[in-house]
Amino acid sequence: MSHKSTVLAAVVAAVSGIGCLTIDVWAGGDKVAFPENYAAGVMYLSVDKADRKEVHQLYGMPDAVNAARQNQPMPSGTALIVVRYSAKLDAGGNPIKGPDGHLVKDDKVLGYAVMEKRTGWGNEYPDALRNGEWEYRVFTAEKKPNDAAKLTACFECHKPIADHDFVHSYDKLKAAAQ
Repeated sequence: MSHKSTVLAAVVAAVSGIGCLTIDVWAGGDKVAFPENYAAGVMYLSVDKADRKEVHQLYGMPDAVNAARQNQPMPSGTALIVVRYSAKLDAGGNPIKGPDGHLVKDDKVLGYAVMEKRTGWGNEYPDALRNGEWEYRVFTAEKKPNDAAKLTACFECHKPIADHDFVHSYDKLKAAAQ
């Protein structure tokens, strides 16, 4: 092999390696700490997940509600939290519904999902995956990071709603009582 061919082969290998590094970017939520003060915020939405026998309650802080009401992006520092509860079950293992037709939540917390926005976050993600300056993290019922969670799925799910600052519940946040 000539010197020219060897150099070309080395360049191709190096470029291929760099390409793998830029394509193989996985979401990592290590920037997001558990928001201990979430319950001091506004519980703005409760969602029945009958197929999973769960009730999800969504929390946000007043500044997030105010931003949504003004049709503005969420401010830096915003954390939106989903608290996953088990639903109360009848003797047959079916979720119990309350008088309002919604599932009755048990007091047992199953886990938490957090999306947090900070100025400068997200630059490491390719455009196809990036959700502005949002990061995601899933926590266990004990408020410990759930490292088995596939955070790339969070980015993929929220990506199509860029016009609502990547927040699925933007309109519900806007309508929240404070």
